[in-house]
Amino acid sequence: MAAPLPLAVSEDPSFADLLALRPHLSLHAMDGLLMEEVPLARIAAEAGTPAWVYSAGALRRRARALKAALAGAGLAATVHFAMKCNDNLSVLKVLAAEGLGADVVSEGELRIARAAGIPGSAIVFSGVGKTAEEIRHALAEDIFQINAESAEEIDMISAIATAMGRTARVALRVNPDVDAKTHAKITTGRSENKFGIAFEDAPAVYARMAALPGIEPIGIATHIGSQITAGMAAYRAAYARLAEMVKALRAEGLPVQRVDCGGGLGIPYRDEPAPSPEALAGAIRATLGELGLPVMLEPGRWIAGPAGVLLASVVLQKRGASHRFVVVDAAMNDLVRPAMYDAWHGIVPLSAARAAAPLSAAEVVGPVCETGDTFARGRMLPDLAAGDAVAFLDAGAYGAVMSSTYNARPLAAEVLVDGDRFAVVRERQTYDELLHGQRLPEWLG
Repeated sequence: MAAPLPLAVSEDPSFADLLALRPHLSLHAMDGLLMEEVPLARIAAEAGTPAWVYSAGALRRRARALKAALAGAGLAATVHFAMKCNDNLSVLKVLAAEGLGADVVSEGELRIARAAGIPGSAIVFSGVGKTAEEIRHALAEDIFQINAESAEEIDMISAIATAMGRTARVALRVNPDVDAKTHAKITTGRSENKFGIAFEDAPAVYARMAALPGIEPIGIATHIGSQITAGMAAYRAAYARLAEMVKALRAEGLPVQRVDCGGGLGIPYRDEPAPSPEALAGAIRATLGELGLPVMLEPGRWIAGPAGVLLASVVLQKRGASHRFVVVDAAMNDLVRPAMYDAWHGIVPLSAARAAAPLSAAEVVGPVCETGDTFARGRMLPDLAAGDAVAFLDAGAYGAVMSSTYNARPLAAEVLVDGDRFAVVRERQTYDELLHGQRLPEWLG
């Protein structure tokens, strides 16, 4: 007699619960799981798996919701999409049409933003390790703002801008030493993190920056972490400290034109609480509103995360001594979040019949030669046969951008859905392309 299968580790949301919170996804009795009006099974058949699929409608809806929340709070605000979470050209084009700028952390991201039609005047360059070449490129593009993260970087910007005959618009990133209560690997606002200037040092650094040639001091910036779901307390604490600093800088006669509030608003991957954009706008209004300054936001995950899925096909189902393993053709090289962060992603069959079938616990794993190549443990799923396809939900942020070719696995295709149409917006990498750029030295023949 076969050993009994393990029970689910805890009670997870049902397929219906997951889809109810994601209005761009629905389950049709005949066509199965739809994104907007397109059956995802059709995309899996035509584009192959694994494949990333993004909803243009969801991107637009979430961008508009955030902008409406800021306007409703009476804030003069600009929104700059954090490209580190998704740098697909078509995704950026959709968001640019909604009036969003870009928050970039490399010259590559800056070039992609410009290729998507985002003007330099809507681009913010963040990051703790900008090279001299990247600073030169940012200045040549006359971008909206550079967020400086150290006194040493400010000296670099001043020297480069002066040599180029340019003036750099610079905000000072301040570390408010606030614990955002998020994963240790994505918290950025505590004193032991590598980001920003220590709060107590910031006034002196700002004053020095204002005296340097080639720099126009714009204001102060902060970013306390990513995937923040523990309410508004951390935001309020950080922004209150920024308000205190703005008042101190003004008292010294130093110019402050705006405040960059960063991003980090979390989403509910499973059933965790998720603060609303209205709550964030309220926190900004309550702490910074009296300053009378425009503010900036740099959201990424909140806009793009729910808008994307990763499609995968079942390779085989394997019965172990005490576990049922569902082996899929996606792997940790595609979606690394479960392996890196122990992250939870909803997994929904594309077939309506499979979604309605009896459930039992399963380990969902990929083919990469690592035990860590595991997407879910004890997940309640129907019996799945080779060729069945599933969707990993909320994969629109920190998905494709973090993928690799580990185990010589080509990068997956990316697809954009818009109403009843879809298009491949990044081709699947070929095996020949895996070898592109490699050269044998002469002595190896």
